[in-house]
Amino acid sequence: MGVITMSNQVETDGAYIRYEFSEFAGNLEPVKYEMPVPQGNEVLLKVDYCGVCHSDVHVHDGYYGLGNGKKLNLGDRGIRLPVTLGHEVVGTIVAVGEDAIDASVGEQRLIYPWIGCGECSVCQRGEENLCGKPASLGIFKPGGYSEYITVPHPRYLLDLGNLNPANASLLACSGLTTFSAIKKIQPLHEEEYVIVIGCGGLGQLAIRTLRSAGISNIVAVDVSEDKREIAKKAGAKVVLDPRSVDATDALAREADGNCMAVLDFVGNEQTVEFGLKVLKKGGKLVVIGLHGGELRYPIPFLVTKAVTIIGSYTGTLAEMKELVTFANQHDLLDIPVEIRALERAESAVEDLSNGKVSGRIILKN
Repeated sequence: MGVITMSNQVETDGAYIRYEFSEFAGNLEPVKYEMPVPQGNEVLLKVDYCGVCHSDVHVHDGYYGLGNGKKLNLGDRGIRLPVTLGHEVVGTIVAVGEDAIDASVGEQRLIYPWIGCGECSVCQRGEENLCGKPASLGIFKPGGYSEYITVPHPRYLLDLGNLNPANASLLACSGLTTFSAIKKIQPLHEEEYVIVIGCGGLGQLAIRTLRSAGISNIVAVDVSEDKREIAKKAGAKVVLDPRSVDATDALAREADGNCMAVLDFVGNEQTVEFGLKVLKKGGKLVVIGLHGGELRYPIPFLVTKAVTIIGSYTGTLAEMKELVTFANQHDLLDIPVEIRALERAESAVEDLSNGKVSGRIILKN
């Protein structure tokens, strides 16, 4: 689209396409929009790559499962239709507002999508991802299933360094979510074990990140034989099928009572129950997955085992900057990736929802 480079923009033909749904669980349709002109601190980027994430599936479905047939309706959480998904975005700057002095046309950048109001106490302490009035890209604001995307301020744009731009898009959610969760279980002693439940894209990134951080006692747990094999190649010391009758016994033999941390990338009743069962005294269960259900745990055990149950939702801008530096120093992103054209966004969401994806799908514009 862009052909004429100017001081603060690349001239376009005046329209672009976003893939959006106008009702929850509806089809992703291409819709033409007038090209926005960035104002103030805004930055307009051409989307180069956008990862397809399980969060996209939940937002598309329109609910989280709460157990016993109950659902949390995402429309009640402030998500307004139509929605353009996509929060794992790498793009190239094509235009900037008059106040966006820290952004230049032609720069390729990774976007931090977990944007808050910027004014509340949560945002002021640097936790915009937990803001009560979120403006997250791909959820509350138009995301990367699009030819172009608008970012409200240059501070949300990160230099990739030497990273592969396609795979680097995964750092905005998959990588950041695993990185932030791992920070919550540290420090660990050399003999202590980390249990990774769910070995899809996030679980694989977690294993690689743990190994890069010097943690080698990793047990990967998944019902899929293919994903267990990938987890083994990623660096897991032991892989287990949780459906096996002796899964917990095998884990106990391997870890010898030293299961200090569980990272649950599934987040259903069975995985949380498994995680709490195998933790040692003083251990930490970090729940990242959103497959849903209810938490049931005897309160006396919570006290006598002194376990900590932590919910972990994405990560902060500071953590993402730290992650990009870490990823440039370590081989985190060598996971199975399939590149698909942006036009195939709907099939990508369907395949992920139906469990047909072993690694990650990245849309290319």
